[in-house]
Amino acid sequence: MTVITDANPYGAKKWSSINWNNVRRTVQRLQARIVKALKTGARRKVKDLQRLLNRSLAARLMAVKRVTSNKGSKTPGVDHIIWSTSKQKLEAVKRLKEPTKPKPLRRIYIPKKNGKKRGLGIPTMMDRACQALYFLGLDPISEANADPSSYGFRICRSTRDAIQDIHRRMVHNHSPQWVLEADIKACFDEINHQWLEKNIPMDKTTLNRWLKSGFMEGKKMFPTTSGTPQGGIISPVLANMTLDGLQQRLRETFGFPKTKHSRENKVYLCRYADDFIITGATKKILEKEVKPLVEQFLEERGLKLSQEKTMITHVTEGFDFLGQNIRKYRKILLIKPSKKSIQSLKEKLKEAIRQYRCQSLKMIQKINTILRGWGNYHRFVSSKKTFSKLDNHIFWLLWNWAKKQHPNKGSKWIAKRYFHKIGSNKWVFSIKNKEKYETRFLLSSIPIRKYYSIKGLANPYDCNWKGYFEARKNFDFQYKHFATFETLHKKQDGTCPLCQQEIEVPKKGIIHFPKDNIATDKTVCFNNAVLVHKDCHKENIGYGF
Repeated sequence: MTVITDANPYGAKKWSSINWNNVRRTVQRLQARIVKALKTGARRKVKDLQRLLNRSLAARLMAVKRVTSNKGSKTPGVDHIIWSTSKQKLEAVKRLKEPTKPKPLRRIYIPKKNGKKRGLGIPTMMDRACQALYFLGLDPISEANADPSSYGFRICRSTRDAIQDIHRRMVHNHSPQWVLEADIKACFDEINHQWLEKNIPMDKTTLNRWLKSGFMEGKKMFPTTSGTPQGGIISPVLANMTLDGLQQRLRETFGFPKTKHSRENKVYLCRYADDFIITGATKKILEKEVKPLVEQFLEERGLKLSQEKTMITHVTEGFDFLGQNIRKYRKILLIKPSKKSIQSLKEKLKEAIRQYRCQSLKMIQKINTILRGWGNYHRFVSSKKTFSKLDNHIFWLLWNWAKKQHPNKGSKWIAKRYFHKIGSNKWVFSIKNKEKYETRFLLSSIPIRKYYSIKGLANPYDCNWKGYFEARKNFDFQYKHFATFETLHKKQDGTCPLCQQEIEVPKKGIIHFPKDNIATDKTVCFNNAVLVHKDCHKENIGYGF
């Protein structure tokens, strides 16, 4: 086993040969020590451990690995430099030891659902690696101090945890009936810099340089006087730490859980990033007491509520949150996919059919990708009827496509060519691909299951919660619909055989086929297949396909 030492600082001569298992364990051990010191109130020790982690070789290796293996690894900053070779990555690890002045961000715009554009700031590769390095020491503190009902941009938490938390709070007859739907106006762009420098526990000089780095739009330079660069690795953590404390302030004012004062007011918070809802017993409490308190809390941080998106709603009228519609029907709470989400899916499917109208095989593959992603997101709510209606809608979309492709053919000919019997269903859209059929994925085939949300105080960096997260990781496998991933993950004990590092979520890995696993007739045998990381597959692409 290769060991990272001073004599052999990288564990190997090539980037792909580094023992990432040892690197990961070293970083996790230091992060656990930070959490332990924080719980005892030893702030000086926390600061020393952060400095130790930032200067460690293992943390620098992890930081460079993160920025070179994520989706933005091929997106350069203003210097037009990316790290693609082993030599460049190892050189970057050495350069991270000495702090450098950050360069301006490269400004790009992406479209939003409402037709407007969201500005993103793309740092250079070196600045991204530096942010990833400081993130390793800051995230354990953020997790330890986070609001229990905060679910956005946090490890081991997702939108389904937030939805399940809302269901638990509002499902009973004695549950709160009024909801304050809140949205912060330009949250990432308006956070007060002075507040961040005063309250974020990290090196103040480095933080100030990031916040004041400015951005380039075209060939013009613009200063940044407020906000955090949306697009940077550390920005979500800074935004979360800015909004943390709202739940504590609400509890201090309206009572902690299981107290008489709390049961009377029924004020509960559920937040995902900068979108959140607050429940209340009456509309008056939310309008006269809760909303002014939230506005005061945000004003201290330089933020304001968006008047367009902030409203008070009764639960029988329903409200949308994270793509779901939450509403009570005759005292029964139902959570369904929202109308906006359904309409967005229909538009994506229509665009896919239009784009690949002359390439039937690619069209059905694109449709299946869209349907699987959308269906798996909504599989933990009451969406069975919605799935069936959408299957019917997609049937007619494909039928109309087939009619346009063959205007001189009759309905019987089209049905015989494109629709086949699979199981008990006689009308499954299928395209022949060599000797097999590529069939359209049915949303109604996705089983609807109950989801158990994560405990609010659970901290993945705390050793005391290690057993809980191990059990939860195994429990999550019952929600996977691709048996191959689950089987290979269990067979390999959750470890990538190429880098010996843990594969946390099976669907984040890919199935890798060694050369001796491919038959001469190009049919793939799964007997020797392995589950590996995406970047490990890139490094070893010569050994598979």
